[in-house]
Amino acid sequence: MNALQGLAWLLGLQTIGELLARGLALPFPGPVIGLLLLLLALRSPHVQRSVGAVAAFLLSHLSLLFVPVGVGVMTHLHVLADNGVRLAVVIVASTLIGLFVTAWTLHRLMRGPLASAEAAAPPASQATASDAGQEGAP
Repeated sequence: MNALQGLAWLLGLQTIGELLARGLALPFPGPVIGLLLLLLALRSPHVQRSVGAVAAFLLSHLSLLFVPVGVGVMTHLHVLADNGVRLAVVIVASTLIGLFVTAWTLHRLMRGPLASAEAAAPPASQATASDAGQEGAP
């Protein structure tokens, strides 16, 4: 019963997100708005329990969700044969670009004010050991 309530929460919030996106002509897809609403709803323990139950069920059967994709690839195998090299180049290039952008963003964030404040402060174990040594010094 808990899993059905969780599924109702997921589908209901996605529907509300879709209605908001279409009704207000928002530039975001309805499911994204539904996920944001779910994020807010997950503050409630009742929603956490019911969505957690359906999430566990879906994750335990995740491999079944790949069957339609595999069937679609097999159905359009001729497209893959005609454009396989181009698809492989695009997949590899987009993966490398994504990795580069992620590494560059992390590098830029690590140089920010928060990172420099953390680098200036000594680790807790060193600070405790040096403080203990200074207390006994004359």
